[in-house]
Formats: sequence, structure tokens, C-alpha cells
Amino acid sequence: MEQGEAAPPAAEEKGGEEEDDFGYRLFPDRNKKPQSFLVRSLFTFHNRCQLMLRMTLDTNPYAQLLLEAMKQSGCTVFNDRHFSCENCDGCVSGGFDSATSQIVLCQNNIRQQSHMNRVVTHELIHAFDHCRAHVDWFKNVKHLACSEIRAANLSGDCTLMNEIARFKFGLKGHHQTCVRDRAIRSILAVRKVSKETAEKAVDEVFDACFNDLEPFGRIPHSKKDARRAYKDFQNRDRYNANL
Repeated sequence: MEQGEAAPPAAEEKGGEEEDDFGYRLFPDRNKKPQSFLVRSLFTFHNRCQLMLRMTLDTNPYAQLLLEAMKQSGCTVFNDRHFSCENCDGCVSGGFDSATSQIVLCQNNIRQQSHMNRVVTHELIHAFDHCRAHVDWFKNVKHLACSEIRAANLSGDCTLMNEIARFKFGLKGHHQTCVRDRAIRSILAVRKVSKETAEKAVDEVFDACFNDLEPFGRIPHSKKDARRAYKDFQNRDRYNANL
């Protein structure tokens, strides 16, 4: 899940077990009947979201690589089917609904193209994991933790400029610290577990999932890195054929 800048309320376990809604409370439009095209066209948030989404899918190398990788894995992504611009809770920017294989983009919280690029990339990594592996999103917190680690690591969430904008600074190992912290925050936003449970899940799978760089093959710290990774990905089959 891609978060906004506000920290989500940590859902701590209190006494008896509380029923988990798996984060759907953050996406209230998920339970509403779809609006007509005419009604949706009257809301500038929705129009702006659709335009920014199209720009991301057409021009962003992170998103383009993920779309190509999913297509090669047998999970072709269609704009109208797999993306939905909706109003969300104020603490989130997007989410992946595994029940519908749909990426939710929070039209009321995404206001800049760079933010849209990052949210789409983050959620496409979840979609890619959903496509290539048997991820138990609802019952296995380690599976969720692994995908959140990968999304934070590979989407650009933890670039130097983003961390400076959050007033977080560090030198050696700061990228890993950022990835760990954002993975924990995302788990706490969508699962009713204690902070200790989220931290334990992240720590137990961190090394393996942090080093799983598919489909990028590297940590893309910038668009330049992402373009290079996209070019390398497109050439994989050609290189293999020449062996």
C-alpha cells in the first residue's frame, strides 16, 4: 500500500481479537456502486487522476517495465479494468485490491504527477508479486511484509530527495532503514496487528525480500536507472537466445 505523508493510525491489538477489515476502511468507494460516466466527468479530481495515470503509463520507465514484465508473466494490465480512481481516507495514496486484481488510486490525495508515478509503481509491484507468486495477502503477514519491502525498495519511495522532503536524513544504510520503516507503516495501515508483530514479520523476511530485485534487476534510484533497467529487461530474451 502506498501511504500519504501523514502517519496512519497504528491498529494495536487490544485484549480480545478484533475483526480485521484488511484495510478496506481506507478505501470507502470500494463498497459503493460505480458512478455513471457523466457523474464522474463532473468531478475534477477524477478527471485529473485519469490524465495523470495515462501520463504515467505512457512515459514512466518504472511503470513501463512493470507492465511489460506482467505481460510476459501472463498478467496483461488494462487501464480501464485494473486501475480505479477513487476517494480514500486521508492517510493513503493508493492500494492493491487482490480480490479484484485492481489498483486503487486515491484521486483526492494524489495532486502531482511525480506522486502519481510513485504510487502507480508501488502498487504495480504488488500486482506483479500477485501475478508471479501465490501471495496470501490476508492470512500470512510475512507475505504482505515481503511485498511491502519490495515495493518500498524498488518504487522510488526511498530516494534521497523523497527522504529529504520527509525531513529524514541518514548516511550509511539509510536506504535500508527507510525501506524497513515504510514497510512496517504500510502493514500497520492495512492490518490490525501490533507494531511488534509488524516489525517481527518485516525483520524475518527483510534480507531475502530486499535482495529480490525482479523485474528490475537493480534498485532503480532514479528514472535514469529505471530506463537502463527497462532496456536490460527488454534485451533479456535476446541475450538468452544467443547463449
